[in-house]
Amino acid sequence: MKISGLVITLNEEKNIGKCIDALLRVCDEIIVIDAFSTDKTVEIAEEKGATVIKQSFLGDGPQRDYGLPYCKNEWILNLDADEFLDKDAEDFIFAEKYLEGNYDAFSFRIKNFLADELIDFSGWYPDHTVRLFNKKTAHPSNSIVHQRVVAHRVKKVPVHILHYAWDSLSQIIIKKNQYSTWQAQQLFDQGKRIKFYKPLLNGTVAFVRCYFFKKGVFNGINGLTFAMIQSFFSYMKYLKLLKIQKQNK
Repeated sequence: MKISGLVITLNEEKNIGKCIDALLRVCDEIIVIDAFSTDKTVEIAEEKGATVIKQSFLGDGPQRDYGLPYCKNEWILNLDADEFLDKDAEDFIFAEKYLEGNYDAFSFRIKNFLADELIDFSGWYPDHTVRLFNKKTAHPSNSIVHQRVVAHRVKKVPVHILHYAWDSLSQIIIKKNQYSTWQAQQLFDQGKRIKFYKPLLNGTVAFVRCYFFKKGVFNGINGLTFAMIQSFFSYMKYLKLLKIQKQNK
């Protein structure tokens, strides 16, 4: 069974070449939906043999959904440009195990890396996400950030995606801050309303969960740092939602 690789990009010249090379090991076509990159992303993708479609950024989910009609195959492997299949995930696809059991989507485990260091504590592993799905029965949600795949029958499988999103702590904080802004607006648009204590409550709960219950306490300063980052993300998301509420009264 053939698979289409689908990637959304914006200024990903650092990663897109490696991403396409990796996808071509298991996919017979690569579709790149590019949000008008100003670097060499498009040039590199086309040199690697990908079909590039330009589209202004619609949001994480809608941008992926926009690319589905350009994919000729039913099965879609939808990775980010900084994600790569681990060997166990490649073996899963080569063996066509995704055709067993009448599932329409498969959720893989994510290994997150800071530079080359695996973050497997403080709630950062095992992180799960659906990256392989059948476009006839499943599709990306309309979420602006951190979209999920909407499917009837999803199976979690113990294979991995390697995620190399950050080279420094500064990059993590910048991205988390941006995500918190998007998620706050998305929650407000969905009708979510909160009390004044929600930011502090959720920030505290996030820290306790990640540091004490998700092995952060056993990983020294790194465990403390990443638990605090998760706490910061949760706190800021709800603080920004609270401010949006006040502005729209």
